[in-house]
Amino acid sequence: MFYESSTWKKHRSLGTSSPLSMPPKKPQQWLQVVGHAGSFHVGEYGMLLKRFCEGEQQCFQKLMDDTLKPFVPTYHGVVQRDEHDYNMMDNLLTHFNTPAIMDCKMGSRTYLEEELLIAQERPQPRKDMYEKMVAVDPEAPTAQERAQQAVLKTRYMQWRETLSSTTTMGFRIEGVRKANGVCQTNFKRTKSREQVMEALQDFVDSNTQIVRGYLRRLKQLRQVLETSDFFRTHEVVGSSLLFVHDGSGKTGVWMIDFGKTVALPPHLSVDHRTPWVEGNREDGYLWGLDNLIDILTSLLPLT
Repeated sequence: MFYESSTWKKHRSLGTSSPLSMPPKKPQQWLQVVGHAGSFHVGEYGMLLKRFCEGEQQCFQKLMDDTLKPFVPTYHGVVQRDEHDYNMMDNLLTHFNTPAIMDCKMGSRTYLEEELLIAQERPQPRKDMYEKMVAVDPEAPTAQERAQQAVLKTRYMQWRETLSSTTTMGFRIEGVRKANGVCQTNFKRTKSREQVMEALQDFVDSNTQIVRGYLRRLKQLRQVLETSDFFRTHEVVGSSLLFVHDGSGKTGVWMIDFGKTVALPPHLSVDHRTPWVEGNREDGYLWGLDNLIDILTSLLPLT
């Protein structure tokens, strides 16, 4: 989706320590490929407004003091628009000219253990989830599910992850918007390495300069993730990497979407590579990043 510039009011910093720096005012854009319509609005001065989520606010406040700060949008607190609160952050597209963007959902699962636990405690067969399952794969329901015309939420959540490369590679492509305006969100069944390679090759238009730019950034990110206090102490689920490039060959990658990122109990630590089993809180983020780097590297010519 494309949003034009708009104004906001009643800025509230809520814990942000640095004053808001205002770059020159200019027309802005935000190209939303996936997610709920209306979640984003473009502000002035290179800002993006995202519908307020307290968990995401808490993550951003911690990230502004973490070594990961250069790899996430700079956070500027909470603002109100049309009686709704929004988290305000840098618009990552500001310095790109007619950019191509890709959203990659990272990790080996996209639901929190807490969500799974709640669904297990309240095992209610869901007709809406059965219909979603059948729409994707008519053969997926069991005989019992077909007789009930319903599936349990836990079953649906875990089945959905097996469709894409989430469970096999630790990431999946959510959506792509090419520079020519063409949007693609039909990646729900993009699962094999070959399918992922083909989608990535198409996204970069087989441009090795862009691939190298992305690889440099991803390797820097991996190095920082492995030493980040924030990353070590959080279960990072449902978060994405936003890839952006334009015709000049300029590239950027940032971590976005922290609405489901939660702090771990003090006694627990994760390495983000160990396979997930219920209770260990592992999210597979670094395993997915390793695989993403490996696949992008395979797009380069052998030297």
